[in-house]
Amino acid sequence: MKAVQQHKRARDLTSEDRAEIIRNLEFGATLSDSLVSDFARNSVVLDFRRRRFVYRAGEPADCLYAIIHGRIKLCRIETDNGREAVIDILPEGSLFGESALYSAAGQRANSAIAYENSRLLRIHAADFKRGMAEDDRLHDYTFRLIGQRLDHAERRLADFALNAIPARLDRLLAEFSDRYGVTEPEGVLIDIPLPHREIASIVGSTRESVTVRLNAMRREGTIEFVKRRILIKRPASLA
Repeated sequence: MKAVQQHKRARDLTSEDRAEIIRNLEFGATLSDSLVSDFARNSVVLDFRRRRFVYRAGEPADCLYAIIHGRIKLCRIETDNGREAVIDILPEGSLFGESALYSAAGQRANSAIAYENSRLLRIHAADFKRGMAEDDRLHDYTFRLIGQRLDHAERRLADFALNAIPARLDRLLAEFSDRYGVTEPEGVLIDIPLPHREIASIVGSTRESVTVRLNAMRREGTIEFVKRRILIKRPASLA
């Protein structure tokens, strides 16, 4: 079924297809059949090509998204000069746009961009709130998610305040090796393209400084570059 859904155009997916998609998402695994059916009827599946905006800061915050496949970058972009601060890169299965549930201004504070070609499920905030009211497990899942995102943001702030660039970079590589790592004979491959400018944006540095540090780690034998990806040859050294 999953292969069939991936080959169908988003607009050709039926309510039954969307219900199956929801059941396979992390937040939908424990939902009742009736709630899955409600979400399936009222949701939309959308395809986004790489680098396309899902939403921009300042736009109405009125829906949530789940990543069916692909990855999404959350970021803030300065309007004056276009500089970008990457908040996170979310993997397949993630729910995002949860600010639609609590934003007092009713607007997006951040932007979401397709990091690669992605397929998303969009659910209006009003429908999701009704689901939370009906299902305690969805309610608890959503609050845990918001708590985890807040904890992640606080740890990033502390990292910026307390650690220099090399330590921040080590932490990022360790985190991404846990989230995206694939075990290889030579080590752990972070299976996501990570241009140096993206890494610099995440750790609050410049591309040049990140390049210097990564090249030093390569000479030390800690990492290797493999087809625009980073292989962690000595994971223990990042702990």
